[in-house]
Amino acid sequence: MTETMGAVLPAALAVALSPFPLIGIVLILSGTQGRRNGLLFAVGWVSGLAVVSTLVTVLFGGADDPDSTSSAIADWGRVLAGATLVVLGARKWWRRPRAADEAEPPRWMASLGEATAARALVLGALLSGANPKNLVLAASAAAAIAEARVHDAGLAAAIGVFVLTPSCTVLGAVVIDLVGGQRAASFLDGLRQFMVTNSIVITVIVMLLLGASVLGDGLSALAR
Repeated sequence: MTETMGAVLPAALAVALSPFPLIGIVLILSGTQGRRNGLLFAVGWVSGLAVVSTLVTVLFGGADDPDSTSSAIADWGRVLAGATLVVLGARKWWRRPRAADEAEPPRWMASLGEATAARALVLGALLSGANPKNLVLAASAAAAIAEARVHDAGLAAAIGVFVLTPSCTVLGAVVIDLVGGQRAASFLDGLRQFMVTNSIVITVIVMLLLGASVLGDGLSALAR
């Protein structure tokens, strides 16, 4: 069980370090009906990640048999996913804005302060469950869980770690806003600006490191 947790944590931390969910939740919290919408965004985020993680884990359920088709698909999938993350990370760094360009959040985030309740909920689910990078990382974590041959309570605990660890940043921002008052708003805005300014560097580092790790795990599994 400890080995399974260790295998899941890197992918979970990679999801947690994604800048855009944190930028999005801070913008929502600072807008109209911020606390209500922030809570709904967090619910959507956790729900989307939980659904995707559970579905992918069920899909790779047969990977605990090293000679099964599911195991081979999982191993080759990790090789492909790892290589894709490395290539995308290098591509993002190559296309980064020049030093003179001012860092700005994506245009679709500009109106988050005026988001409706439904949009906040759906956006949270989409950023977690429909994010291609998260799908890749969820698949990697699911393969690790399946190969560890954990079931029932152990399986639920492993999925829980993968869902709750990346959710700490979003949930933490909501809690800070609820209890911190004006000082919390200033802190969160400073954190948002830091994430906006350094989003490319953070994303590239996460993609390259996780891509190399997932690729290595896939190649090692194929060599067994």
